Amino acid sequence: MTGYRDEHNQELANQQQGYKPDQRLQQESLHTITLPTGAIVLLMGPSGSGKTTWLEQLVENGTLLSSETVSSDRFRQLVGDTDHIDWRQHPREEGDVLYQQYRLISDRAFRVMEETIAARARLNLLTWVDATHLHPEDRAVYSQIARRNHVPIIVIALDVPEKVLLERDRMRLHSRGRQRIKQHVGVFRQNIYKLKSEGFDDVHILKPRDLEHVQLERIANPLLHPLGQGVDVIGDIHGCYEEMMQLIHKLGYVADEQGIYRHSDGRMLVSVGDVMSRGPRSLETMQFWHRQLTAGQALMVDSNHGWKVVRYLEGRNVQMNHGDEQLVAELEQYGATHGQEALQALQDDLRTMLLAAPSHLVFTHNGVRRLVVTHAGIRDHYIGKQSKRISDYCRYGETDGQDDTGKPQRADWFANHESGEWVVWGHDPRLRPTIVNRTVNIDQGAVFGGQLTAYRFPEQSFVSVDALHDYAQDADSPLERQRKRRFAAPNLTPLINGYSVMTDSYGEIGVRSEYVKAAVDTVSHYTVPLEELVYVPPTMAPPAVSALDDYLEHPAEALAYYRSRNVARIVAEKKHMGSRAIVLLFRDQQAAIPYIGRPLTGRIYTRTGRAFFQAQLEQEVLEKLRSDLKQAGYFEQYGTDFVLLDTEIVPWNLKARELISSQYAHVAEAALHDRHTILDTLHTAQQQGRDVTEWIGEWTERLDNAQRFAQAFQAYCWDTDGMDGIQIAPFHILAHSTGSLMDREHVWHMQHAEQLAQSSSMLIATEYRVVELDDEQAEQQLIQWWSDMTEQGHEGLVIKPECMTTYDGDRLVQPAIKVRGRKYLHIIYGMDYLQPNNLKRLKERKTRKKERHALMEFALSLESVERFVRQEPLERMHECVLAALSLEADAVDPRL
Repeated sequence: MTGYRDEHNQELANQQQGYKPDQRLQQESLHTITLPTGAIVLLMGPSGSGKTTWLEQLVENGTLLSSETVSSDRFRQLVGDTDHIDWRQHPREEGDVLYQQYRLISDRAFRVMEETIAARARLNLLTWVDATHLHPEDRAVYSQIARRNHVPIIVIALDVPEKVLLERDRMRLHSRGRQRIKQHVGVFRQNIYKLKSEGFDDVHILKPRDLEHVQLERIANPLLHPLGQGVDVIGDIHGCYEEMMQLIHKLGYVADEQGIYRHSDGRMLVSVGDVMSRGPRSLETMQFWHRQLTAGQALMVDSNHGWKVVRYLEGRNVQMNHGDEQLVAELEQYGATHGQEALQALQDDLRTMLLAAPSHLVFTHNGVRRLVVTHAGIRDHYIGKQSKRISDYCRYGETDGQDDTGKPQRADWFANHESGEWVVWGHDPRLRPTIVNRTVNIDQGAVFGGQLTAYRFPEQSFVSVDALHDYAQDADSPLERQRKRRFAAPNLTPLINGYSVMTDSYGEIGVRSEYVKAAVDTVSHYTVPLEELVYVPPTMAPPAVSALDDYLEHPAEALAYYRSRNVARIVAEKKHMGSRAIVLLFRDQQAAIPYIGRPLTGRIYTRTGRAFFQAQLEQEVLEKLRSDLKQAGYFEQYGTDFVLLDTEIVPWNLKARELISSQYAHVAEAALHDRHTILDTLHTAQQQGRDVTEWIGEWTERLDNAQRFAQAFQAYCWDTDGMDGIQIAPFHILAHSTGSLMDREHVWHMQHAEQLAQSSSMLIATEYRVVELDDEQAEQQLIQWWSDMTEQGHEGLVIKPECMTTYDGDRLVQPAIKVRGRKYLHIIYGMDYLQPNNLKRLKERKTRKKERHALMEFALSLESVERFVRQEPLERMHECVLAALSLEADAVDPRL
């Protein structure tokens, strides 16, 4: 369709007539066509009307990208290697075959083209479609694509005189023929003034003369805003004006002389909507946001109550209930006080404000979408687009039927969020901010007596104020229902496909679907009940292999790690060779009810959440501990209903009996027998005059290794009878009912453990030393202490920073590093691990992934303990614990 272009450029310039958009046939010297960020633009016109030529000019002058144009001719070439088959120049039978072939190529070409246009529309991209589009059914295909993908569709019809079309066709390389051109013109004339009735968003009819005076104006996406210095997104206010002002002041906003609140850092206030209704001061709250929005110092999205109020203000027949009637009463009072004229002016301002609120907002940084703010939810392919359906979805979210009381059951739309942006929303009151799959709910039910919450981005932190009253006085409020079902089983739907947990100490921690599924299987079949699974202790990762030739682990590397993290003082604890265990002990059985939902003395479980003892023995141990601590006045001294301990329980064979008998003992026995036999054989050969001295030396060393191996694990085992022989060494006092204790110094934990040991014969203290990292002599004494104890058969040390929770700038520091002795490591890496070739291979091990897991697990453990102490819903604790168990399911060398 380009053969006539050069010959007719002058003709096109000489035949110009102008048409305004939307078929307003007013003469203008300049015809402006506005182009949204994402849209489908249909070029319409008979063959030869200049569609392709115009598009090529727009691409050549940089107005359009070549990728923004699709052509039926181009797709015919892609599909069938030709854009034209002239069947009319062949005998009838051949012509019929060629005609059917051309139809097949065209059909396939249009199908592929439609898929391409749909894909671009889904991505919210601009696409110009070059085809005749003469028939309503052809145009309807693209209208449906546009509606499905929530982009506008525009028609630009090129109205070229028939005489010009015939002349162009005569000069083109592949003529369409006089009959076909006249047929096209007839259909075009029949349809051109019916276009608006087909529901297009904009219609432009252009004469050839218009093309030189057309201005294409690309409009920026009004939903996109630069992140700038950061935003503070405030959850559903619902007329809680006092709480809103407290929160805004807490966020650091200060009023200027005109009463506009500004932040010294240039941050922006953003509302998720529902600023009115239900609460006591809706009108003041709305006026505040109107002032802020007018001054360009705030943004707000549309919401369900906002949409209802705007229709009321427009005079529509709306049932003002569910708290909206309180706003009506405030408006009536305003009219009685200030007069009807002032009331009408106010209502006009508020209506304008609410109508201008978009369905959602998208904040970008460096051109990348980072944050989406919506009221009730959004689907990924809606982000950055506008349509009635999107607006409805963002106002009301997604529902899945009704519950027994007739209230809508909200569907977990956030489970399918995969596009990467953070989505902040409200609408669905939750007791605490809820983060799932990079979505953040910040409606904490202020009007129901909960909290008013702000989410700060990019800091990804929360700021909240408590509600002054329960304004709604609803006995069946969402918050009350959640409190009643606090111990309900967590909903796995939003978790099973992978999810994220936002932690204060590490930031966002994401876990992948396959590891979540493995953890869910573990929790479903093997662990203690969910409400008792409070804390999963983090792993410990060696920072680096020892630089010494004969060592795999050495204290020098742990000390160097903490020194490099700007830690000034460390605590080194002698490591008990037993089994890690978490002990949750209540003051009495009734004290457990607020925390786990039923009476319970306590629970003891392993680091993977499994019950440590058989039920009867566990009860005996717990009752003994409870009785001893109560007699010592522990619970009264600290004013606590429970104590949560991280401990080591010895002896090792208490939990590892089967492992010891089936692996270590059997391997040791077999190795000793085989190596004795080999040595006896070698000695006999030597006596017979053979030169086997080198072999005897090698196998003598191997026999020594086997003997060390046998001695190593036996040193940690002894017989027990019921509770007799069992000892528990606490080293972290994780929490009391008064709060988490994980921010305390390690010396405090060790001293507290000594106090516990004095309270009960089952508890033992742990030997430890404190070392300043600028004291070289003290470091050498610590290394000597480690060397002496490990040569005597002890496992080694755990070296920790002064404070359990320590940061190097913004970076979390490992809370503990274990340094195990050479003898003990025979158990872990095999009896011959110190042979040069083996040790060289082991020193090539990678520890970075293990360290990363250790930090993430520690952050999750901090979070889960905090949530348990605050008596948050079970699902909130469970997401932390499940994430920690999921990280355990990820493949990391367990020997590290």
